[in-house]
Amino acid sequence: MFRTALRNVLAHKARLLMTVLAVMLGVAFVSGTLVFTDTLGNAFRNQSAKSYDDVAVAVTTYANQRDEKTPAITAATLKKIQGLDGVDTATGRVDGFAGVADPDGKLIGNGWSNTGSNFSPGKNGKDSAYTFVDGKGPDASDRIALDKETAKKGKYHVGDQVRVATNGPVKEYTLSGVFTTEDGTVNAGGSLVLFDTPVAQKLYLRPGEFRDVNIAAAAGASDQKLLAEVKPLLPKDAEAKTGKALADEQAKQIESGLSSLNGMLLAFAAIALFVGIFLIANTFTMLVAQRTKELALMRAVGASRRQVKRSVLLEAAVVGAIASVVGFVLGLGLATGLRSAMSLIGGKIPAGPLVISPTAVAAAFGVGILITVLAAWLPARRAAKIPPVAAMSSVHATATVKSLVLRNSIGAVLTLLGGAAIVAGAAKAGSTGRFVVGFGAFLALVGVIVLIPLLSRPVIALVRPLLQRLFGVSGKLAAQNAVRNPRRTGATASALAIGLTLVTGISVLGVTLGQAIDRATTDNIKADYMVSMASGRPLDESALTALEKADGVVALSPQQAASITVKDTYHSASGVTPGDVQQVFSVKTVSGSLDSLGNGEIAVDDKTAKSNGWKTGDTLPVTYEDDKKGTLKVGAIYESSEFLSSVLMPRNIVNAHQSLPEIREIWLKMDGGASKANEQAVVDALGDNPAMSVMDQQDIRNTFGGFISQALNIMYGLLAMALIIAVLGVVNTLAMSVFERQQEIGMLRAIGLDRRRVKRMIRLEAVVISLFGAVVGVALGTFLGWAIGQTLKSDIPDYALVIPWDRIGLFLVLAALVGVLASLWPARSAAKLNMLTAIKTE
Repeated sequence: MFRTALRNVLAHKARLLMTVLAVMLGVAFVSGTLVFTDTLGNAFRNQSAKSYDDVAVAVTTYANQRDEKTPAITAATLKKIQGLDGVDTATGRVDGFAGVADPDGKLIGNGWSNTGSNFSPGKNGKDSAYTFVDGKGPDASDRIALDKETAKKGKYHVGDQVRVATNGPVKEYTLSGVFTTEDGTVNAGGSLVLFDTPVAQKLYLRPGEFRDVNIAAAAGASDQKLLAEVKPLLPKDAEAKTGKALADEQAKQIESGLSSLNGMLLAFAAIALFVGIFLIANTFTMLVAQRTKELALMRAVGASRRQVKRSVLLEAAVVGAIASVVGFVLGLGLATGLRSAMSLIGGKIPAGPLVISPTAVAAAFGVGILITVLAAWLPARRAAKIPPVAAMSSVHATATVKSLVLRNSIGAVLTLLGGAAIVAGAAKAGSTGRFVVGFGAFLALVGVIVLIPLLSRPVIALVRPLLQRLFGVSGKLAAQNAVRNPRRTGATASALAIGLTLVTGISVLGVTLGQAIDRATTDNIKADYMVSMASGRPLDESALTALEKADGVVALSPQQAASITVKDTYHSASGVTPGDVQQVFSVKTVSGSLDSLGNGEIAVDDKTAKSNGWKTGDTLPVTYEDDKKGTLKVGAIYESSEFLSSVLMPRNIVNAHQSLPEIREIWLKMDGGASKANEQAVVDALGDNPAMSVMDQQDIRNTFGGFISQALNIMYGLLAMALIIAVLGVVNTLAMSVFERQQEIGMLRAIGLDRRRVKRMIRLEAVVISLFGAVVGVALGTFLGWAIGQTLKSDIPDYALVIPWDRIGLFLVLAALVGVLASLWPARSAAKLNMLTAIKTE
């Protein structure tokens, strides 16, 4: 039986190749994902460990310029640490945002990963954290050093003038040196600017203070002993850990960060493998049908049912093993490609070898073989039931049609339960609702897949008259052939339905959210421009002062982060400019007037007012950020908006209780609206600062909606693999159909159906099956998109379901095209059949 199984594998190379392709793609995704994330994790762990090689103890504080209460490491404390026995060096560090402009004035990097720090040389004049490849470290207030990649991108050389933006105005510095480093930010594709230590302290903290300290131990000194000696010297809230402990912590953080990426990629691999099950099952059903007489003869000469079943499963295991080997090799290539792709889009990955873990190997082969064997189990079971008398039959396949009552009953129950759960989850909303919708989606999808054979007959019957009217006999025969074997048609359509359910659901949700964001921007923002830091950090107050003097500014209001505490309850607030805030935002008042802000009163959104029982005219006892107490009167209640905080306060009140304003963004209304001239006026007022972003309303919409569009494109790309497998399934089904109908096709040819009409018949059959699966997928996907949207509705103002008819139409056209392409080989094979030979076929 083993020899028979091997012989059968080799005897049907073309059709088994499609099965190998289906399994191979799924295995490649699984193994590639595991190898990629293992390689990524190993590279970052090695980099992390390397960055702490010379660090015995690291001290970290949470000091910043905006919080004078949290103490930093003073120069006196650093000197005490340096004087401890066993300390070789103790280096103070202070850092923050620093953006470098390229020769065109554009920011090098993406903002959030652009960093500035201090150059802290030891007695030898070198800073152990940086290796200079050209020039030297900055030794004066007008000098800086740049990492090698940033200098290369900006085409800067030692001695050049470089424009650098921090939170304040842009300044020019002389480039004193270029360095390499193991700093994680730089290795992730960011930039690093080194300042002279006093300059960095003034920019990022306070003169003479450091945020962190890295301690290197002298030869033979114990890290733990140093840690114990350092801790008593540190200010309150400071943390001290050994370099090894920090490296281990970062390794865990890296592993945790990669787990979500790993899970997402594996989810798509699971979808591809799930779709592949239908193709594999179809392939083995076809092979069993072709070998009916052979298997029956084996039964007649003494083979037991168990042996026949084992033979088919053994074939599946061999095919799965071959596919796993090829898929694993392809997965290694995929992992390498993903690594290169990340580098191309700016994500710099540390150098390191490709990591092939035992888990990746075991998963690849386990998944490949197990999926293939499971998919082949039903065909193997059917093969074992072939009676020996079939060996003497004049037909090559059994013609029995079993009742679908049990199958349809199970499918109906699952579909109803799934639909009910989806509706219940949509009504529940929130994270709980989404979980219920997800569970219901699984049940509904399985139920619809089980019901598809039943659905195929009435649905395809609806289009039969149209096919007959447009294509004559070929159309009529195509519709009849599409429902001749409901199980096989259902399995093929299911593969397409799964892929298009996911694609349609994601499209409905993405387009709906995108348009909700567009409406929110249009309905809530009157301002022509929003100014913010590209890094996401607060703006310096000098930017506000400069814009107040800019030409063409009609109204200007910042959103200055603030907070108040009322009866032990914290409330976030924004400091705004009275009189101007109404001109830059569409603020709909429920009661009172926003003009009251000019009288020192506050405005509260309706949700906050309702939950706290506040109304216009109430006087609230408040505690400010500096712990001072006072009272504030509610002068207006307005409809909540995602662009405004729950409490609006006049800026003068906020400034009285903040040592350093925290301005998140500045909103501008310009004379003449948004225009190139007005935008240039804003840019010029800001000193052509590359770190400051000036966005009009369309840019704001693109910023919020861009993430959705990018996510949609990634989803489409990943789901394309499942659709490729579905195409292979259509090819397989048609090939099986042509094989079973050789005698029939010969008879049709004999009575006058020419080759062109035979090809058309096969093509139309493929298109009908593909469109049937597409319609089922589109309908279910739209339903799921609506349900998930309902769970998000409460968090998204102005949410309204949008059906992307243009995309759905495109999906249906692509499904029809899939059918045409998949039918090329089977149609050609059918048209080339010799009619006399086909008629004699048993």
